[in-house]
Amino acid sequence: MTAKVDVFLQALGRAVDDHGVLLLGICNVTPDSFSDGGDHLSLRDACAHVDALVGEGADMIDVGGESTRPGAAPVSPSEQLARVLEVVRYAAHRAPVSIDTTSAEVAGACLEAGACAVNDVSCGRDAELFRVAAQHEAAYFLMHARGTQEEMVAFSTYPDDAYGDVVIDVLGEWSEAAARAREAGVTSKGIVMDPGLGFAKNARHSAELLRRVPELVAASPSPVMIGASRKSFLQAWDAAADPNERLGASLASAIFAAQSGAKMLRVHDVRATRQAVTAYRALSRGAPIPIDTERSLEDADTGEGG
Repeated sequence: MTAKVDVFLQALGRAVDDHGVLLLGICNVTPDSFSDGGDHLSLRDACAHVDALVGEGADMIDVGGESTRPGAAPVSPSEQLARVLEVVRYAAHRAPVSIDTTSAEVAGACLEAGACAVNDVSCGRDAELFRVAAQHEAAYFLMHARGTQEEMVAFSTYPDDAYGDVVIDVLGEWSEAAARAREAGVTSKGIVMDPGLGFAKNARHSAELLRRVPELVAASPSPVMIGASRKSFLQAWDAAADPNERLGASLASAIFAAQSGAKMLRVHDVRATRQAVTAYRALSRGAPIPIDTERSLEDADTGEGG
């Protein structure tokens, strides 16, 4: 049987070879996530969303049952499992799956149900989560953060002086957590570095981290994952945009991160992101454009240009 971490690594390798970056499609089974809370709360709706993400070209699915927005109340492991376990079981037959949780109990059950990775937004606050991932030989997406979601203040009020140099500080704190993960038995080849845009950071911190993705990539021993999709710091370029009106900035961030060396993007809008990164990659490399002549003639016949 293939080890869980190798399932992830195979998916990563295929995605990078095909279109330059792995697209991790988001399936929030929550009532209160910042952009899609309540959209996929029932098992039927969540499974339909999994199918939609796979159909749009997601390379992997990230399933979560607890909102990670600032100020969100914690959700018990039993409630998280009631929301996500069958979704994970369903999704694992369609694509590699990560479970977005800070609970060792939830992670263990979902890894048993078919997930191959843990997505930990707490920066390793609970060492038991490391041990569960190690026992299952799972990949581990380790995101930089400080404190719990309940304690976290909104992006606009997080103090500017909370970091000296945000890139250096984030890398240092993340590296300490990664060392603890390895000491607990998490395999180095399965650790992914996520700088945690929007987590214990204000808009300026997050934008600076995004701008300096090349430095993160150069300094990290692990693949870098960027999760900018629909986040509040994108209002730096359109102050009035609500979460579902941030597609343009989300796509620009995705293209920039991918071209800067990030190997994974955590996204809501899979089809649009895949189009953007694939087209940009082809155009920037001068690759032949894969035009379907018959389809192009059909488009011309329907008056597409008018």
